[in-house]
Amino acid sequence: MKGVSWGLIIGVTIGVVIGALLATGALFCFMFHRKRSQIGNSSSRRASTIPFCANGVDNRSEFSDSTAGQQDSPKTSQEQGSSLWLEGNKMKNLVSVSGVLKYSFKDLQKATGNFTTLIGQGAFGPVYKAQMSTGETVAVKVLATDSKQGEKEFQNEVLLLGRLHHRNLVNLVGYCAEKGQHMLIYVYMPNGSLASHLYGENRQLLSWDLRVSIALDVARGLEYLHDGAIPPVIHRDVKSNNILLDRSMKARVADFGLSREEMVSNHVSHIRGTFGYLDPEYVSSRSFTKKSDVYSFGVLLFELITGRNPQQGLMEYVELAAINAEGRVGWEEIVDSRLDGAFDVEELNDIAAVAYKCVSRISRKRPSMRDVVQALSRIVKLRHSRKSNSRRLLSTVVDDESTDLEAYDHQSTAPEHRREESIDSISDLPDV
Repeated sequence: MKGVSWGLIIGVTIGVVIGALLATGALFCFMFHRKRSQIGNSSSRRASTIPFCANGVDNRSEFSDSTAGQQDSPKTSQEQGSSLWLEGNKMKNLVSVSGVLKYSFKDLQKATGNFTTLIGQGAFGPVYKAQMSTGETVAVKVLATDSKQGEKEFQNEVLLLGRLHHRNLVNLVGYCAEKGQHMLIYVYMPNGSLASHLYGENRQLLSWDLRVSIALDVARGLEYLHDGAIPPVIHRDVKSNNILLDRSMKARVADFGLSREEMVSNHVSHIRGTFGYLDPEYVSSRSFTKKSDVYSFGVLLFELITGRNPQQGLMEYVELAAINAEGRVGWEEIVDSRLDGAFDVEELNDIAAVAYKCVSRISRKRPSMRDVVQALSRIVKLRHSRKSNSRRLLSTVVDDESTDLEAYDHQSTAPEHRREESIDSISDLPDV
């Protein structure tokens, strides 16, 4: 009887433990499926805002004074027709998700002088310089009423830039969606686009050190998109037109109209981007990844090195040079001739080697943007170290020369001092 009692106790205990484990497992399964359902809903909402270019490959927009041209103002355009896709529930959803400030059409109309301060033009529409009542200068990008591409870009940029904040990304200040007009308001970048400095008619030569600094700024912006943003973001249109320069010539990545979050399907039916910067693996597979941005960045690096336009055979030029360079040294022959030799050869070869790895035709052989940032940072650090050592060496040489000069002066003045003493002693002698 006693044995039966112990067996009963053990059986009941085991049953309770198994029941507790099953209940815990069921609870975890319920929470997992609930979380997955929320992620799925979030993904579908984001997917609905993904933009597609209406005309395939395009050159898209830039905020550069060099691209100014004539364009009808939004006030005139709205009389010809308007798109009301952002009204009702969609407007409420956009405002709640983005958290970006909303500006009135009237305020922007006044700040742009009734849209007469045109500074750029692209696939999205015209870009105007605006002086706000607060004294802040901003850039206003206006959706052209006939641009279906721009409507989707508008949603995409507000939703993405509402949560992306980094010193090397162009900050979205606010937006406007009223009177049939849709506008994006950005921090104004007074030095325009990188492309305008490389190819503009009134361009000023970018020094080698400044080119390297710009490359590192862009790399840091892309690293943030790939590894700092949650979920990660793939830019998909990295090019010199979309790199803007602030008052201090610090670079920021702009134009997120084609960008996608990594959690959204990376397979597309049509190729989107800019000819000359497109990842060949993306072109062949119709599938884009972070490494597609890495390829475009590699092209941009070679663009900075050579001063050549990627849409005019840059990569063919690079491949020919690579035959002699063997991937590591000998890249001097492709350097922008306008630099007139004002660059460090060792630094050039190191940066060109990084760029060449980025443009590998096999994506898995390309470095990550984090690897690129680390490599470029090391190169810049070595430069500063060399300059610091040179200054210390120069200072040591100057000090040594000063010490030698002082010793020489001391030696040369000693006899003179003794001669003066001699003269004095002679003068003290009594007259005969």
